[in-house]
Amino acid sequence: MESTSRQGLGWTPVQRLQGKTAVVIGAGQSPGEGIGNGRAAAMRFAREGARVLCADRRLDSAEETASLIRGEGFEAVAIEVDVAREKDLAAAMAEAKGRWGTLDILHNNVGVSLAAGDADLLEITEENFDNVVRINLRGTVFACKHAVPIMREQGSGAIVNVASSAGPGKYPYAAYKASKAGVIAFTEQLALQQAPFNIRANSILPGLIGTPMAVETRSKVWKMSREQIEAERVAKVPLGRQGSAWDVANAALFLACEESSFVTGVSLLVDGGRILNRI
Repeated sequence: MESTSRQGLGWTPVQRLQGKTAVVIGAGQSPGEGIGNGRAAAMRFAREGARVLCADRRLDSAEETASLIRGEGFEAVAIEVDVAREKDLAAAMAEAKGRWGTLDILHNNVGVSLAAGDADLLEITEENFDNVVRINLRGTVFACKHAVPIMREQGSGAIVNVASSAGPGKYPYAAYKASKAGVIAFTEQLALQQAPFNIRANSILPGLIGTPMAVETRSKVWKMSREQIEAERVAKVPLGRQGSAWDVANAALFLACEESSFVTGVSLLVDGGRILNRI
């Protein structure tokens, strides 16, 4: 019987990804309290038996994730990847294929909003809009561009793109909403076009998740305490709490493993019912 703490951290002995190779783009995280979605997904995949290439713009943060995975007895390697550079994304896919022989799972988990200068339509600058779209949408598209040929050659693959409930739901800032809606549309197109090659593509739409990037950034920008930020976010969620990165990681695991082998083109909300508030 496993301990409750391990269950709470997404630990399971099932090994759904045994022998698989996963590339997690955005496997590091921002400084602050708690764990980010990318790190949680990388650790979740590894605990299920996957060999994980931890890619992030900050190599030290990616290495920290890989070190945590290796510390638990699993296999992981860190690589520096800036999603704004196509050559970095191509190199990451080639590294996974060259090191482990396959590329079975691509998990795109990069996203920025306020930290990159996102703003209301009447206040956003051209530079900041382009930067958010470059990271959130273009980065996802070009990561898939270089993963798909490998997956086609091997006749299988699962792509999980992290979009956002902001795509179809309420969100006040222009660039993030537009870019994440673009990720959803792109993922649907990807699923349809790659289905004949046995490649599945799905997106996750997280809601209000208590990650360092989400909470700490708002605390700094809005000059409010962490407790105030969290209280405001909890009040918006019908289930009465923020989600955790493990909630998102568990959704990613489902979409990456064979338990979802007949699921493609889906946008999976992980938001505690938050989107229902728009009705």
